[in-house]
Amino acid sequence: MRLSPCVVVLLVGVSAAFGACLPGSALAQGETGDPAMPAILDLRAQAKVRDAWLAHRLETVVPALMRREGIDMWILIAREYNEDPVVETMLPATWLAARRRTVLMFFDPGDGQPVEKLSVSRYAVGTAFEAAWNPEAEPDQWARIRALVAERDPKRIAVNRSATFALADGLSASEADGLTDALGATYASRLVSGENLAIGWLETRTAAELEVYPTIVRIAHAIIAEGFSERVITPGLTTSEDVVWWYRERIRALGLETWFHPSVRIQRAANPTKNMTTMFSKMKPDTVIRPGDLLHVDLGITYLGLNTDTQHHAYVLRPGETDAPDGLKAGLAAGNRVQDILMESYRAGDSGNDLLAAARAKTTAEGLAATIYSHPIGYHGHGAGPWVGMWDNQDGTPGKGDYPLYPDTAWSIELNVEKAVPEWDGQSVRFMLEEDAWFDGKTVRFLDGRQERFHLIPRP
Repeated sequence: MRLSPCVVVLLVGVSAAFGACLPGSALAQGETGDPAMPAILDLRAQAKVRDAWLAHRLETVVPALMRREGIDMWILIAREYNEDPVVETMLPATWLAARRRTVLMFFDPGDGQPVEKLSVSRYAVGTAFEAAWNPEAEPDQWARIRALVAERDPKRIAVNRSATFALADGLSASEADGLTDALGATYASRLVSGENLAIGWLETRTAAELEVYPTIVRIAHAIIAEGFSERVITPGLTTSEDVVWWYRERIRALGLETWFHPSVRIQRAANPTKNMTTMFSKMKPDTVIRPGDLLHVDLGITYLGLNTDTQHHAYVLRPGETDAPDGLKAGLAAGNRVQDILMESYRAGDSGNDLLAAARAKTTAEGLAATIYSHPIGYHGHGAGPWVGMWDNQDGTPGKGDYPLYPDTAWSIELNVEKAVPEWDGQSVRFMLEEDAWFDGKTVRFLDGRQERFHLIPRP
């Protein structure tokens, strides 16, 4: 197979050249209305990219986090079909799950020396980890773990236990018991929660990942634009559920995955959305799309181990119309303004609750009826990191909302604003927007722009 120049760049890890492979301008504000579908790597090429990313992350991200948190050793344990969310992201691309009991150990000897990466597992875990257990010489895996710990004598041993974040709570009860028994009283007393390590690993995006993330978001945007077009929707015939299943089939046909079932909802004149509970319920699945409808889609894809989460609106033109009514366009513009306010409020070191409070104060001052419920994104759709509001709780979230904002993280800027539409007899309409973005510690920028104009069906 002859690889394209972009694929070659991916494989050799020259992150500075990734921009040449991107469709359009990465990290732009305005979004292309009908973007072309980028080329998608075959599975073999994807595996090479992911393994190259992983090797770099293990060499850079893990040591930085361990030193930030003052951790000498980090022990991660998972079993097949009972995966630790962090271990899943540290396995080679050809490992689709843990095997038997998979144990990964990181040890920082200090004095600027490299962090050791050990695998205490029946099978070698790729090439990034040094195999540290020979079952023929020592049949007891737990005994080997204890010996490795005793040889290194760490003062603080992190394990993935967290009462706050599910993604940092991957050590099961039985494995925790086994580890505690194996370590004995002295070393078991040194066990601490690795919550911040786990969340830090999952939330941190590297430069190489960032170079490709805009392309991943562009793919999602292209899928949405195609679905919200006359190529898929025939007013008076197509139902909202038809479009939902078209999205599922299209994602599958592209060789991609979705991390949640898409949804397509309809708002129309004389059919107000009165509250968020109603908003998140559907009209009947066989509801036929009609001229004058405002459509909403929520869709997320997974590619190269990274996720997207996007919500867009489309307007179905009535006969003689060439654009949406001004009142609907004003509502979309109000949603864009709430996005601006939220993104301008990011401050490294602030908590998610701090961010929520600051943004809500500004939206209230500007008279915007906004609801904010944004979240990190990356290895997981609802990713690791601080919560920034929930649609049913705008007062902050103890625990999950108290975690601080760190640089080099990706975000889904998710929110809605309610606005009366004069052309619909003053009916209140909710404009629900979600776009993926990147926080460098100072500025939040969209990875592939944002929706500032409706998808129009049919296109004029």
